Amino acid sequence: MPDDGPTPLTGRRLLVGVTGGIAAYKAALLVRLLVGDGADVHVVLSRGARAFVGPTTFEGLTGNAVRSEAWEDVPDATHVELGRTADAVVVYPATAHTLAKLAHGFADDLLTTTALAATGPLVLAPAMHAEMWEHPATRANVDVLVARGADVVGPATGPLMGGDRGVGRVVEPETVRDHLVTLLAPGADRTPAAVPGPLSDVRLLVTAGGTREALDPVRFLGNRSSGRMGFAVAEAAAERGADVVLIAAPTDLPTPAGVRRVDVVSARDLDAAVRAHEGAVDAVVMAAAVADFRPEDTLPTKWRRTDGPPTVRLVANPDVLAGVVERRGAAPRPVVVGFAAQTGDLEAAAAAKLADKGVDLLVANDVAAAGIGFESAENAVLVLHRDGARRDVPRAAKRLVADVVVDELHTALRRTAGAQDGTGA
Repeated sequence: MPDDGPTPLTGRRLLVGVTGGIAAYKAALLVRLLVGDGADVHVVLSRGARAFVGPTTFEGLTGNAVRSEAWEDVPDATHVELGRTADAVVVYPATAHTLAKLAHGFADDLLTTTALAATGPLVLAPAMHAEMWEHPATRANVDVLVARGADVVGPATGPLMGGDRGVGRVVEPETVRDHLVTLLAPGADRTPAAVPGPLSDVRLLVTAGGTREALDPVRFLGNRSSGRMGFAVAEAAAERGADVVLIAAPTDLPTPAGVRRVDVVSARDLDAAVRAHEGAVDAVVMAAAVADFRPEDTLPTKWRRTDGPPTVRLVANPDVLAGVVERRGAAPRPVVVGFAAQTGDLEAAAAAKLADKGVDLLVANDVAAAGIGFESAENAVLVLHRDGARRDVPRAAKRLVADVVVDELHTALRRTAGAQDGTGA
């Protein structure tokens, strides 16, 4: 019990998750502080944490058993009970790997399953090298966690493992203890404050999926686009606070949370929807696979085999992407992002399309490569900026590729901010 009487932590049941970083030794100091404040502390060690610290230290400090594996004490439903009964869950230190798992709902160990089952506040104290902390994937994961109500404390700037120095050092145990005291004080508002995302002032239009051009009432000309890439971009932008309208060609994908969806079928439908929304947005991301041609005539009834092979004359569809750029003219916004499914020399084809279409960014992928692109959960892309900047994104899940695309869009939006407000900055 504390020497100076009760504190906001007296009698509180706190769960401290320790992950596999060199800063894991500091978790013992944090636990000691919390126990000293009268808290009932339970510790969960990740498998990586056990390489740095052992359970005996924490059991001696808390008087409670330390757990590491989800299959321990199975009849007691350990991970569910630990999460349900905790007044707060603290992950100290929180590695980049653990942040990624928590952001995406992975539950492959006791700590992550317990965090998913928790009903109280989640406090995260990141610790990693500066390059890892500043990586777009980590920043996106932190944005997701904060948007969901997690409290991210730190990291601090200082010495890091291996003699390096920079941002990424775990905050001191006293900082986390003080944060918990404030968080759990009697009468404290535990409703997570609305935290503006980095794109909270951005209005975004995204197109996705493959258009269909009717041959008769049951047949159409189409393509293999699943819509996953465009939907992933819409989801990534919405999670960062953007106001997103998603124009979706036929697909069975669910609408991402917080996104307004407009369903279309043909290229002309999509063109009309884009025209209706483009004037009110800051950026247009054209991820849809839009048919270049359509049948000149659509048969009013189903074509029968006995009618013989039909003769289909094709006519050009509107170039939706070029139309957006043309109507924008010399204005800095909307920033326009084009997508290009290519085969052959990807870089040459992408550079040519960037110049031809006049877009601000072009995202190109090689659809002839096995296992990526159309109808796949993964992609690998080349992002080219109009000013010559480029970024190669190696093969990864489309949601992770979308995070990078949104990062590059954010960069382009910042570049146009000065022109937009007339400062020239």
